[in-house]
Amino acid sequence: MKIKIVVHEAEEGGYWAEVPSIPGCVTEGDSFEELLSNLYEAIEGCLSVDVKAAADSANARVLEIAV
Repeated sequence: MKIKIVVHEAEEGGYWAEVPSIPGCVTEGDSFEELLSNLYEAIEGCLSVDVKAAADSANARVLEIAV
C-alpha cells in the first residue's frame, strides 16, 4: 500500500508530517530519519482497529474489503 504524506519543517526545528488520507494521523521527528521511523509507527497505529465479531442474525452480512 502506498500512502501520500505531507512533510513540514517545524518552526522550532525538526519536522512534522500529516497523512491526509487518514484524518488525525500526524507525527514529528527531530531529524528526517526519525520522522520517517515515526511515520511508519503512526500509520500502523492509525490503521489498527479492534474489530468485534459480527452479530449473528438473519439480516447480518459479513463482508471483506481491501483498502
